[in-house]
Amino acid sequence: MNDDLVAGPPASDPPFPADGYVGDPAVRAEWDNRYTDRQQLWSGRPNGALVAEAAGLTPGRVLDVGCGEGADAVWLARRGWDVTALEVSGVALERAAGHARDAGLTVRWVHASLTEAALPPASFDLVSAQYPALLRTPDAAAERALLAAVAPGGVLLLVHHAGMDTRQEHESGFDPADYVWPSMVAALLDEGWVVEADEQRPRVAPDGGAGAHHADDLVLRARRLS
Repeated sequence: MNDDLVAGPPASDPPFPADGYVGDPAVRAEWDNRYTDRQQLWSGRPNGALVAEAAGLTPGRVLDVGCGEGADAVWLARRGWDVTALEVSGVALERAAGHARDAGLTVRWVHASLTEAALPPASFDLVSAQYPALLRTPDAAAERALLAAVAPGGVLLLVHHAGMDTRQEHESGFDPADYVWPSMVAALLDEGWVVEADEQRPRVAPDGGAGAHHADDLVLRARRLS
């Protein structure tokens, strides 16, 4: 998908918790409930596709979309990235901020939905969205927000579970048609972008945590030229 809503990233890690959430309250409540139900929802380790794809990149400014409990944000910060991490769940952000503090790292937390976050445009050398639950809209707002955040020369890395986009609506209420998938973002890329990867590959999955049963990833990596 987180501390205090910021129009532009602040100079330091602000205190947590905060009450400046901007976005759909129902979405926030849904994700807060998911995190509250588990003491730890995810594995606590960085996502394998991010580790593989970021290994050759020079650290700069990174936006972690849907940062969850903060494993990717912490991993990136440890490697010298200037991290802005965005999340709709305040419960998740509490945990993420605690992990960063324990590691002695500074992360800028944005408690907002991607489309409401008022992020500085074209400002991030890497925009990482690992398995994001981005709601689809007629105007492709989430897809365009991902692309708009990438700086010239920067990289968008969007990773999702393979096969999820073609499933039928589940009795639990999950309907793939409600969400943004990598193919939808790829369809918006124009001559100002170079696609460096658009493929399905075996998932390098951290042990444990929700989603560990998924075997393959869809990986879209695109570099903005201008």
